[in-house]
Amino acid sequence: MPRRINKSDCVGCGTCQRVCIVGCITEEADKKRLINESACVDCGACQYACPKKCISQN
Repeated sequence: MPRRINKSDCVGCGTCQRVCIVGCITEEADKKRLINESACVDCGACQYACPKKCISQN
């Protein structure tokens, strides 16, 4: 199951985007990040790197 970002907790730091091994995380206009779920390989790197712990599998 691909990871998802809880937008209300995301502060737009970009850490998840920098550690994503497949480049499936993009920045939106509000600086928050979005995961392309069809491209996500479910490695978990973004979830472990997020300082706000706003990324989960559900």
